[in-house]
Amino acid sequence: NLSALSLLQFPFGRRLPCDIYWHGVSFHDSNIFSGQVNKFPGMTETVRKITLSRAMRTMRDLFPLEYNFYPRSWILPEELPLFVAEVRTMKDSNPSWKPTFIVKPDGGCQGDGIYLIKDPSDIRLTGSIQSRPAVVQEYICKPLLVDKLKFDIRLYVLLKSLEPLEIYIAKDGLSRFCTEPYQEPTLKNLHQVFMHLTNYSLNIHSGNFIHSASANTGSKRTFSSILCRLSSRGADVKKLWSDIISLVIKTIIALTPELKVYYQSDIPAGKPGPTCFQILGFDILLMKDLKPVLLEVNANPSMRIEHEQELSPGVFENVPSPVDEKVKVAVIRDTLRLMDPQKKKRKDTQLIYDYSYLSLHHCKKCCYSQSSMKDKQHKHHSLKLSLKLKFYLKRGLCQSPERAPGASEEPLDAVPGPEAALPSLCLKQVFPKYARHFSYLRLVDRVAALFIRFLGVKGTTKLGPTGFRTFIRNCKLSNSNFSMAAVDILYIDITRRWNSMGIDHKESGMCLQAFVEAFFCLAQKKYKALPLHKQVLSLLELCECRLAAVHGKRLVWGCG
Repeated sequence: NLSALSLLQFPFGRRLPCDIYWHGVSFHDSNIFSGQVNKFPGMTETVRKITLSRAMRTMRDLFPLEYNFYPRSWILPEELPLFVAEVRTMKDSNPSWKPTFIVKPDGGCQGDGIYLIKDPSDIRLTGSIQSRPAVVQEYICKPLLVDKLKFDIRLYVLLKSLEPLEIYIAKDGLSRFCTEPYQEPTLKNLHQVFMHLTNYSLNIHSGNFIHSASANTGSKRTFSSILCRLSSRGADVKKLWSDIISLVIKTIIALTPELKVYYQSDIPAGKPGPTCFQILGFDILLMKDLKPVLLEVNANPSMRIEHEQELSPGVFENVPSPVDEKVKVAVIRDTLRLMDPQKKKRKDTQLIYDYSYLSLHHCKKCCYSQSSMKDKQHKHHSLKLSLKLKFYLKRGLCQSPERAPGASEEPLDAVPGPEAALPSLCLKQVFPKYARHFSYLRLVDRVAALFIRFLGVKGTTKLGPTGFRTFIRNCKLSNSNFSMAAVDILYIDITRRWNSMGIDHKESGMCLQAFVEAFFCLAQKKYKALPLHKQVLSLLELCECRLAAVHGKRLVWGCG
């Protein structure tokens, strides 16, 4: 029950600025200049399958053992020849190896366009592979089964802040089950989606799908019920949770460099603007040995707490889903508690909360409308809160009524019920709490900081040739063996190749991934005897030291 949050809604927004804005899809749903927004700019692009796979590959190149939780991936169509060659090589070296691969369209969701193959020649090149690129990955053939069914886990992760990095993980999640008993892939069962694909949006159409009011049964259960079952069998549940936390932190570390580039583009440093937070959906598969494997990250995980039920042919009604409600309402409620900017000054300050067409006021003893604020008369009302939109929160929150045409911009009158102690937070902080175990992985973050430093023009996400040359000069990386002409050739070659992949044609120049490749190339040239992560670390320390010296000289000149 969210009545203790004392929230009041403005379903159609308001003219005055708000403290928190809740967007449905992306940061750019509306123009925001202050407060907090529940979306990061660029998050949708950053977690797309191709971008995520590239980020994970970069981290795997640096730290192979730490990033072995993501399946080997190839980008289609540009890496199709590489995929064919590597599979052929692996089969030649191990004739008994009989792999299965899964093909996922880059922009697909809810299982759309996903299919399994046994050989690279089975990839469906007919159609729109050029216009709709995809990722092909090794398929996990030996997953953990419960009741002979394959399942995955949806965990909710709150990225509370990018700088400094702050991550929370929900203590419970959802387990989504297939609806046909699992068998390892064969040519005969490759196309049985209800056996191999765990997507809820697919399996709900199966005749075997079970809607259950219990968290322990049915085709969608709580993750905690699975943990209890594993624990009763003697499994080390604490180690499993530790591995999952590690997976989440490492994945966020892989994503933050790209996010920071988008962030500085939309919200330049030193200028007033909103701060951001976002709830992400992590889809994780458990292998037989309980090793967690990352499937994908969702920027806009569904927060519905009901499902459609067909009463008669063509007639549907929305039915509450207790399992969804138990997990999702707690995640939203506690996200609001964590993001409340006034919680330390609750006695003195009003909280205004807006979801584009939903704004909320917060007061210590009651909620009140703008008009009542002027005459300092507090009115008591019943709580009505609609989070992202009416389907949610039918238990702790109510659907807001429609505003009559021409009605004033006053908020819906609402006030909390009796003061009640809120339950303990369902969101657990994992970063910076465990930062000392993972900070050494943040090398690409530091490379991205160099990239952003030399972008020059605010609002851009690509580095021009002048900016790249300035980076080389200021860090003193050119010499007799690596002339500025060679610098220009390196820039042109890498930039041209990345631009040919169709990453982003809105701007010309070198994207972050291309800069990272160039930086790795420079590190390998300069420190040939070291492993890659030490090469990159050595070059980073050199660049940061020389840039600090340049900055120090400028300060001295300025004082002079």
